[in-house]
Formats: sequence, structure tokens, C-alpha cells
Amino acid sequence: MNKTISIKGKEIFYRVIGNGKPALLVHGFGEDGEIWHNQVKFLQDKFKLIVPDLPGSGRSELTDEMSMEGMAEVILAIMQEEKCVPCPVIGHSMGGYITLALAEKYPEVLTTFGLFHSSAFADSDEKKATRQKGISFIQQHGAGEFLKTVIPNLFAPESKDKLSDTIKDLMEQGNNFNPHSLVSYYQAMMQRPDRTNVLRKAVVPVLFIMGKYDNAVPMEDSLKQCHLPEKSYIHILAQSGHMGMLEEPGKCNRILEEFLLET
Repeated sequence: MNKTISIKGKEIFYRVIGNGKPALLVHGFGEDGEIWHNQVKFLQDKFKLIVPDLPGSGRSELTDEMSMEGMAEVILAIMQEEKCVPCPVIGHSMGGYITLALAEKYPEVLTTFGLFHSSAFADSDEKKATRQKGISFIQQHGAGEFLKTVIPNLFAPESKDKLSDTIKDLMEQGNNFNPHSLVSYYQAMMQRPDRTNVLRKAVVPVLFIMGKYDNAVPMEDSLKQCHLPEKSYIHILAQSGHMGMLEEPGKCNRILEEFLLET
């Protein structure tokens, strides 16, 4: 079922699919909620899946507060609208940054949470410089051209051949993005603080899914922080880059199913 919620006059789109225990899936940068289609198809018989398009992505409008904290408030509003507080939240990449912001301010609304190719570390100076170059490119050439340069590098070397059609589709969908959205996301990521303390204080189970060939969130960084929570579930995707839900969908489906059922 497709739904919308109005937040300060801005329409936010989300999907509610399936029946059972609720779980919320948050997509990342340059994506929308459709990125989870493999997982939704697999999990919908056992779970009520809530899958938003973040502000500025897909069918959701840009909001006035595009920080990680601002987008976390949007996620909370959807949870409240669906009367699923508390519930699990799984965030991919930037979606994980938003999940951490939610966990920091409202730990009581999460029964558990997951970092799917994501990190609690703040951007390094080098990473900030790279994002600033990206902002300049977006402003000069547009969102679509920028995502064409970024998306292929999110996949493991083998995946680039095996999933060439999928990668082409993602690059084509990138033409639908408003450049202001991508710039807002990059600015928000550059400004986000280190949130490793959220992991240290976590009293709920935390899921870590990391890709061996991930260039965006290196596996080494994930390994440095996955021991911090009181209880961690740790999975390494040996054939994935940053897009495990597409690169190793079967394995990711089973990981999510087991984690959500156990926790």
C-alpha cells in the first residue's frame, strides 16, 4: 500500500507491505525505497515492512530540515503514523547515518537497528574534500551525470559485469533526482558528528552488514566499530561492494529474516 504523510507542508511518500512484526527499511544516497525490492518480496509474508522515500528522493519532497537529525524526525513521524513504536530500523549507507541520529535522540523507539553498509564514524577531512568536489560537479553538470560517475563504483568488480543491466537502470533513474537533493545529502553527511558513542550505549542488538569490496564504507572501518554495542550481529558479504541487497540478495534476505525474527 502506498501512503503519504505531510510534514510541515511537505509530502513524504512511503510504502507499507506485508503483515506481521513491523520493520522499517531506510534507503541511502542516490536511491529511493525501491532499492529494497528483493528484500520486500522475500520478507513480506512474515513482516509488515515500512519503506519510505527519504525527503528529496523518489516521490518525497525536500523538507526544510535536511540534516541527518531532520530526516530522523521524518522517520519517527512515519513510525508514529503507522503506530509501530518501537520497532526495528535498518539503514543502508546514508540511511544508517539517519538511523544512528534517530537512535541517539530517541533510543526508546528502536527495538533494534541495523547498519547496512554504513558507519558511525564522521567523515574524515579527505572524505569531506571528496564530497565537496562532488557538490561542485553536481552544481555544474547535474544529478544524473554525477550519479553515472558514482554508481558503478559502488559494486564489487564481479558485480559490474553480472549486474550490468541493474547498474544501467540505477544510472538512468539518477536522472530523476533533483540536484538540490544530492547537494543537501552531501552537506548533511559532511556535517554529521561521530556517533560511535551511540553504538557503545546501545542496549538493543545491532546488526552490521559489510561488503568485502565496499569502497564507500570500507570493511576495515566497519570492523573497527562492530564490537562497540553490547550485542552485535556481524555479517561480511564476500562478493559485495556497497550494494549487497542487489549483489547478494539471497544472503541479505536470510540475514535480515534471521535478525528480525531473533530480535
